[in-house]
Amino acid sequence: MKPNILLITVDQMRFDCLHYLNHPVIQTPNLDHLASRGVTFTSAYSATPSCVPARASIITGMSQRSHGRVGYQDHVPWTYEHTLPGELADAGYHTQCIGKMHVYPTRNLCGFHNIELHDGYMHYNRNRARSSALEWWDYTDDYLPWLRERAGYDQDIMDHGLDCNASVVSKPWHLEEKYHPTNWAVTRSIDFLRRRDPGKPFFLWTSFVRPHSPLDPPQAYLDLYRNIELPEPPIGDWADTEDADRAGFNPTTGRGIVHDRMRKDALAAYYALITHIDNQIGRLLNALFEFGVSDNTVIMFTSDHGDLMGDHNLYQKRLAYEGSAKVPFILCDPTGKLGLESGKTVNQVVEMRDIMPTLLDVANVAIPDSVDGSSVLPLSIRNNGEKLEWREFLHGEHAHGPMSYHYATDGKRKYIWYSQTGVEQYFNLEADPQELQNLINDASCADEISGWRSRVVNELIGREEGYTDGVQLIVGRPPQNVLRHIL
Repeated sequence: MKPNILLITVDQMRFDCLHYLNHPVIQTPNLDHLASRGVTFTSAYSATPSCVPARASIITGMSQRSHGRVGYQDHVPWTYEHTLPGELADAGYHTQCIGKMHVYPTRNLCGFHNIELHDGYMHYNRNRARSSALEWWDYTDDYLPWLRERAGYDQDIMDHGLDCNASVVSKPWHLEEKYHPTNWAVTRSIDFLRRRDPGKPFFLWTSFVRPHSPLDPPQAYLDLYRNIELPEPPIGDWADTEDADRAGFNPTTGRGIVHDRMRKDALAAYYALITHIDNQIGRLLNALFEFGVSDNTVIMFTSDHGDLMGDHNLYQKRLAYEGSAKVPFILCDPTGKLGLESGKTVNQVVEMRDIMPTLLDVANVAIPDSVDGSSVLPLSIRNNGEKLEWREFLHGEHAHGPMSYHYATDGKRKYIWYSQTGVEQYFNLEADPQELQNLINDASCADEISGWRSRVVNELIGREEGYTDGVQLIVGRPPQNVLRHIL
């Protein structure tokens, strides 16, 4: 039988929050175990680092230019011909998603045989001004009816009072741990293992909503990070240090100065949510053993994007800096059948679009021509020093109002162009991994910068926004969240 596949994704987890990668305080024993037995990719990025476009790349294997989602916009139908779960289902897999998909329509199967959804707080579903939203949970969410059945019919996911995008406000989970959305995702995943078709291999996508805010870990996990020294955020020589409009005190802020106590409490809660997820992953791994499938299940772990968490006085996602755009990425094969080199780290730049072709490769299923990504299996096996062909760099972007940008990186250098202002940044990530020094005006880097700028120009040729004439970048062209070819 073909190998089972378990894809584990989290929402908004930074690349560096793994003990395996020498984080000074984070506790991630189960993820460390997967990394030590598998392959860890240290230059994994989200090309368009917010939930909707990142998940479009995961599900379709397409670049943002191909799937058309170059910013964050809900209510745009998902009508892709080829999807990861669809191709696996056609190849005989029993396919199931538990947790966050963030597609539209909300209950679009996207090729899965079945879905059990919890996307978090979705504003367009919770808008009670629309009559159809009065009992939204009946048709758009599976976690809340489950919660109400077990913990009381007056329960709601907003009862703790935290905003779903509150990056700097935290509070302990207000119910028993077993009712937390993180536990629910694993509880339902284990139930799938019980009721799956044993005559077919399975593809299970366990998709956690956390550590995306609200920052609401169970108290026991929060206690692990309270009253200990936490890492200080890097503040680049280019970062804003003034907060005249006090934007930093807005709980849904994306930028601004936050007072130190609030920052530390938020960071402790963020780490606590990650450790909570790690412990629940351990519970899921144990269930694989109990159901007799651990020896034939390939596991991939990643996040859709990161969270700046105060880096350079910035919060949340969307931006091109490492804390936002760079993600953890682990491939583990306990069976040993794929020939992965256990404990290997890979520094070639990989992206969300590489998930679909990799997992199809694992299943020995043909990769559709629509896929722009590449299987990372050749990078993961022991190759006796043979140099493998791989992409030279990644182009990323995000429509984000006056902060809209394009970036290019190979994991060693990074060039950023803000399309509405013309501001440019250039970082030597090898010498300056925290992006502390903007080298854009460094004469010694002029030739390098010109080369990276040309790469972005070439990526944008023919784009409908008119970002380039093929020779230079054009400032001020209105950004779009969605390209016309998918509307």
